[in-house]
Amino acid sequence: MVSRAPNSIIVVDVVKQRAAARIRRAEKRGRTMGGVVVTERRGSVAAIRMNRPERLNAYNEEMGAALLSSVSAAAADPEVRCLVLSGTGKAFSAGGDVESFAAFEDEGPGKFMGLAIGLHALIATIRRAPKPVVAAVNGVAAGAGFSMALACDVAVAAASARFTLGYQNIGLSPDGGMTFFLARAVGAQRAMEMTLFSRVLPAARAAEWGLVQEVLPDADFSAGIDALADRLASGPTLAYARAKELYNRALAQPLEAQLEEERQQISRCAGSLDFREGIRAFLEKRPARFEGR
Repeated sequence: MVSRAPNSIIVVDVVKQRAAARIRRAEKRGRTMGGVVVTERRGSVAAIRMNRPERLNAYNEEMGAALLSSVSAAAADPEVRCLVLSGTGKAFSAGGDVESFAAFEDEGPGKFMGLAIGLHALIATIRRAPKPVVAAVNGVAAGAGFSMALACDVAVAAASARFTLGYQNIGLSPDGGMTFFLARAVGAQRAMEMTLFSRVLPAARAAEWGLVQEVLPDADFSAGIDALADRLASGPTLAYARAKELYNRALAQPLEAQLEEERQQISRCAGSLDFREGIRAFLEKRPARFEGR
């Protein structure tokens, strides 16, 4: 998922092209896919919200295509310096749309393969985005929704949020990078225990285990997320991007190679305008005013 192998990049690019084509076809029919995903700009922050509250923001092909398109566009927009992913209503995302799975029986495993390819392209795009991506977990995060939260750079949960895998309840194995992220976050045995028993974690326990970085009271959640996003959007965006790339690569290469990567990236950061501003601000004993350049 974090590999930069050419074949992986080609697959993701093909999926993005197909998603864009589906959006164009939907618009020609007078139905925009933007309805299931809403993107709002607030300064340098792009807030991307899953918008199927009547289905607890359950993931289906339509939502997958719209999410991939929205995240890709925000990741590529130089005016956007922070992304926030959230859900409408009382759920972040309840995972796959299980009711729609019943229609897959006649189509066989190929339909699930297509869904997984789209979800995995989204996860890879979140990880490759050259700017911070915040998961604002406003409610239940299950299955693919849990995977999306784990893929983000920072996860903040409302006190009422809950986390669970849920795959075993319908006879499926995890996807969306769950086995990659969860085992690294909590260890293989604890991850397997969560998988076997579909254990439901309240937000406080998820924070204890390092799955989220902060838990906010429900009443303060929106304001807290806005403050966090504003802080990240006013930070040294290029340095954030270099750090994110380094952490991605650290998961798949030995120490010596990682040390060389760090040498290259810190040298690049040292040539940025943000670095010059940071040094001046330090010497002048004032807050730095980063521009993301």
